[in-house]
Amino acid sequence: MTASFDYIVIGAGSAGCVLADRLSESGRHSVLILEAGPPDRNPWIHVPIGYAKTFRNPRVNWMYETEPEPELNGRKIFQPRGKVLGGTSSINGLIYIRGQREDYDHWRQLGNPGWSYEDVLPYFRKAENQERGADEFHGSGGPLSVSDQRDRNALAEAFIEAGVAIGIPRNEDFNGAGQEGMGYFQTTSRNGRRCSTAAGYLKRAKARRNLSVETDAPVRRILFRDKRAIGVEYERGGVRQTVEAAGEIILCGGAFNSPQLLELSGIGDGTHLSALGVPVVHHAPRVGENLQDHYQVRMVLEAAQPLTVNDKINNPLRRIGIGLDYLLRRRGPLTVGAGFAGAFFKTRPELATPDIQIHLILFSADTMGERLHPFSGFTASICQLRPESRGSVHITSPEPETAPAIRANYLSTEGDRRTFVDALRKTREILAADPIRPMLKREVAPGPDIVDDDAVLDYCRDAGTTIYHPTSTCAMGPDEDAVVTPTLKVRGVERLRVADGSVMPAVISGNTNAPIVMIGEKAADLVLKEAP
Repeated sequence: MTASFDYIVIGAGSAGCVLADRLSESGRHSVLILEAGPPDRNPWIHVPIGYAKTFRNPRVNWMYETEPEPELNGRKIFQPRGKVLGGTSSINGLIYIRGQREDYDHWRQLGNPGWSYEDVLPYFRKAENQERGADEFHGSGGPLSVSDQRDRNALAEAFIEAGVAIGIPRNEDFNGAGQEGMGYFQTTSRNGRRCSTAAGYLKRAKARRNLSVETDAPVRRILFRDKRAIGVEYERGGVRQTVEAAGEIILCGGAFNSPQLLELSGIGDGTHLSALGVPVVHHAPRVGENLQDHYQVRMVLEAAQPLTVNDKINNPLRRIGIGLDYLLRRRGPLTVGAGFAGAFFKTRPELATPDIQIHLILFSADTMGERLHPFSGFTASICQLRPESRGSVHITSPEPETAPAIRANYLSTEGDRRTFVDALRKTREILAADPIRPMLKREVAPGPDIVDDDAVLDYCRDAGTTIYHPTSTCAMGPDEDAVVTPTLKVRGVERLRVADGSVMPAVISGNTNAPIVMIGEKAADLVLKEAP
């Protein structure tokens, strides 16, 4: 061992940066955080719309993709994940959504005490620096800045009013008393700049003498003595190094990398690991199982007026003005996240809570990260909130450099397929309502010829993709087969926890970044409660 620390955090992503900050805050504990990617110096990371530039940049992105998806005509689905300080919070679409109260109460009902809505709300509030100020649902003064859209857009306002016209209520706060409705999204930004967890949490902690931050340092495996986690082997500059943990190791690799590293370290299905030549430390067959992700299907529309980002970016003179507006005032299209306004609604009246989310995106392209369409295009992205489909993530090699095999199994149930058909019809109903209808020139995709259920479903199979919310591959639970306990300890071994989106027993109803920050906050408290 080259060094010893009280705590080792693996992965400086959405939860890892939170843990590094909170565990080192008192000055009593020495903390090492290891990040496989580089520092967050790429300027596009800090410009909100810069995610379009980092979406396919292998320097800051793991660039994963699924295995051929059976229900998607054998397509492989691109799975971007952050490989940089801040993790995916440095390259995501910035949308701040917590999910529904019922999501967390469901976690508690599954046998996870301490994870009901009332239990987790204080951690959301603790993390938050809400631009609107503190109230019973929101906090101020926390490390994670949450802001309103800096500009308004007539197209977005018309979309909101169109939903109201067909009976969906207006909602000024999707993270307040209830989620259902039409309204504007808030973003994790501050004064027109992205507020990743690296910017919000890690930046303030870096000056502490008891915190060490290692970048470009991919972890190869967790080291055990019998079933006690004692250290980590990682690589930096082509040299393998080992460090000792006097206290605990907290794995924050995310829904793909956490199960991968557990399996590489000997925790997983014993038969599978033995076949790959990985020495088995603990037989845990649920590691990598239960993958849940939000699938999305995009509708592309052409506006009748030049109100979209396409119009501004595609005009050289206006493009110069966009840059100046951002440099001088931190306003304009460069401050826009992946969704400007949105909707949460039910596809069936008997549902207790919304099962669909719409992201209204003020630009359009064939795929994310590619050149914008030459027309006045915008996008209505349809996302199913509570998918029934389940997938898996497993290693195929004992070498850490080999990407895991990801099988999402999108649209593998009749319920998921039916929900998307109903949701697309409901979205068309919104877009046909009086407040927005005069502002639309045409439906580009799927197009007016795609009408009957079979044709709509075919479009969903051919055009859909992930909305980048993988979870639940190291799910917590009360039973002995669950990967982690409700206190996030890995079952079957000592001094090892997992704290990231992989521990969710069920994916939440919305964008997952805010809940993962909450998990980091709660995990830090759980660790410190047992600190010597």
